[in-house]
Amino acid sequence: MSADVTSQRRSTGLVVVSSVLVLLWVVVASFPFLWTLWGSFKVESDFFSRTDWTNALNGTRTTIETGGPFTTNGYSGAWIDQDFWRNAMNTAIVVTSTVVISLTLGTLGGYALARSGFRYAFWLLMIALVFRAMPHITLVSGYLLPFFEWNLWGHLPTTIIVLVAINQPFTLWMLHSFFLQIPKDLDESAMVDGCNRFEAFWRVIVPVMWPGVITTGLFSFLLAYNDFTVTALLLSRENQTMVPRIVSFLGSTFEAGNVMFAVAAVVSITAPLFVLILFFQRQIVSGLTAGAVKG
Repeated sequence: MSADVTSQRRSTGLVVVSSVLVLLWVVVASFPFLWTLWGSFKVESDFFSRTDWTNALNGTRTTIETGGPFTTNGYSGAWIDQDFWRNAMNTAIVVTSTVVISLTLGTLGGYALARSGFRYAFWLLMIALVFRAMPHITLVSGYLLPFFEWNLWGHLPTTIIVLVAINQPFTLWMLHSFFLQIPKDLDESAMVDGCNRFEAFWRVIVPVMWPGVITTGLFSFLLAYNDFTVTALLLSRENQTMVPRIVSFLGSTFEAGNVMFAVAAVVSITAPLFVLILFFQRQIVSGLTAGAVKG
């Protein structure tokens, strides 16, 4: 009886400790975004006050300059005065194109490699893994010279091509692992019923591994959405996406910037990520679980 009580106490203690650690992690992880969100409605002299950090809470200078403790000047200045909406459109074009192309090629290639009985499939995946492990700056530098010579630098399609090239090995590996979990009997049964290879793939296999497609697509989205190196080097100022445009809000040694435009823009591009994760959380968990279980 005493052993059961001791075991129950240990279990309760473990739950309490685990809960405290999780709560601590949530606070630490969410604090930077929440603080930035709060500060985006202040003026720079409050949010970056050196005399009294509580000004960021009280909005002392914000009240004096704008007539209230909160202001949306950062958002209107970034989105309207600085045309940040154009950068958002460029980001939408680049991200959507990268995800669609990467998933299309990755799904077809992953299925072919998963169903191939030849040894070259393994070596192709190894080559893709090595390519994926290379630093992005190494890959981008190889494209700069031909893009300049052919007058292709600064345009969205060239950036999409490079992002697809960087992202493709990852999608190939992810989708290949998902296809391996699907029995070949499904393909064979569909072909016995009259489907050809592609029809069996499209009508039977793809619906089964749809959570894997969602999971891989989300990671592809994050890679293209958060990219700085490729977009900063390959896009002109007129065609910039959101991440490098935020950096330009900070200015330089030769040009004054507006920090609050950058703060408001950071909040603007981070908020959709939370919505996306919440919307696809079930598919993500299902996809990751399917890819981690063998058989």
